[in-house]
Amino acid sequence: DCVITMAEPFSVERRKIMRMLGAKVIVTPKKDKGSGMVFKAEELCEKHGWFLCHQFETDANWKFHEATTGPEIINDFKDSDLDYWVTGYGTGGTFHGVGKYIKANRPSVKIVLAEPEAAALVDSGTPTPRKADGSPKESHPAFAAHPIQGWTPDFIPKVLEDALALKLHDEYIQIPSTAGIETSQMLARNEGILTGISGGATMWAAIEIAKKAPEGSVLCAMLPDTGERYLSTPLFASINADMNEEELEITKSTPGYQLLPVE
Repeated sequence: DCVITMAEPFSVERRKIMRMLGAKVIVTPKKDKGSGMVFKAEELCEKHGWFLCHQFETDANWKFHEATTGPEIINDFKDSDLDYWVTGYGTGGTFHGVGKYIKANRPSVKIVLAEPEAAALVDSGTPTPRKADGSPKESHPAFAAHPIQGWTPDFIPKVLEDALALKLHDEYIQIPSTAGIETSQMLARNEGILTGISGGATMWAAIEIAKKAPEGSVLCAMLPDTGERYLSTPLFASINADMNEEELEITKSTPGYQLLPVE
């Protein structure tokens, strides 16, 4: 069996997808933040003798990205320039593993690390107190709720902290509260790219870096999340299920097959 602990603010779609895949999803209260779901997982594993993945602490996390994601990026740009790689962080595994690989194989590439303006944990300079296994002891004082699901829990993951100690990133940028949502909506509307809020946040950071980068610079920004996981979130809050006035006028422009609202 697979048991997932998930904080209440995460989208309903995430819960349903995991249950569709056969997992049991245990939802923890919003007030306990991301660390609450970690502590609940620890409790359950201790009680039932289950295996705890420790994705926020295990070296296997970043090593996988060093062996796969990093080489994929470098291979894609083997015959072209690459000047910047822009990323946020959740567990820190992508930043750590890809960052190490890029620095070892294309040291000229500048790595840009992004995090939410409302939860600038890295920028605070305040470390996360840890248990013996590297997991967090408590919530970080610089954390405040932010809309970028999957990014920046209320503690600095050990995987990320280890990467920060290696000084992998060359630049740092904070994401304003609504920028991820607005950019994700822009990508869908203008580019046909349906990505989630974290994808929008990464692209916003890349656009801001591009504005000040030298002419002709090449930037890589990964958008690994899909918009379908966000139907119940603020990303789709302005998207109606029913036809709007313009759509109603279109359907009325021909006589048949009209589904009109009941007055």
